Amino acid sequence: MTERVIAACDGASKGNPGPAGWAWVVADADGVPVRWEAGPLGVATNNVAELTALSELLAALPADVPVEVRMDSQYAMKAVTVWLPGWKKKGWKTAGGKPVANRDLVERIDSQLSGRSVDFVYVPAHQVGGDPLNAVADHAASRAAQSQEPDGTAHGATAVPEVPEPQPGERKASRRTGSRPGARAGGRSGRRTIAAKFKGTCGCGRAYAAGEQIAKGTHGWGHPECATA
Repeated sequence: MTERVIAACDGASKGNPGPAGWAWVVADADGVPVRWEAGPLGVATNNVAELTALSELLAALPADVPVEVRMDSQYAMKAVTVWLPGWKKKGWKTAGGKPVANRDLVERIDSQLSGRSVDFVYVPAHQVGGDPLNAVADHAASRAAQSQEPDGTAHGATAVPEVPEPQPGERKASRRTGSRPGARAGGRSGRRTIAAKFKGTCGCGRAYAAGEQIAKGTHGWGHPECATA
């Protein structure tokens, strides 16, 4: 049986939408990064960057190799694992009857996942002592968004990017949306969240419960990870 590969991927958008980039990193059996790649996307949203990073990672790995994918984007993970079956049944419409955002990327990833053994693992971003593979992918994607140049082992890089370790108690503004220090970030949206007083329906068509953390997006209040979808 082929040994499972451990990998991570991430996307970044400086402005959301703004200059964007994607990155992935693959580790050896000991969890040490051995191969990585990053690329520019021009102007794009964070969600497009996150989905592109996943698609690029799957394209770089043989289809018969089992893989564990570590991501800090709940939107990208849920889009291709939780929400996808419902979107297909509804003719690529949300429960609210709206067209599914980023459908082309979601369909591409759906095709890439067909017949493969892929386990998705959510890892929080920007954590002291957090997941090192995710930190590398995060940093590489951010650099690609800023430089708009491809990078990685396939482009001659001999080492993975050195990631500065977040300091305890450090308040870090979101690289996605430029949220102000002190604002509570919900998921990856970087937006302020509050506890819902009543149950309701998010713009993605799924319900949220009273007491659940919600954020305000372009279509009203809903899940933090959908605020910028």
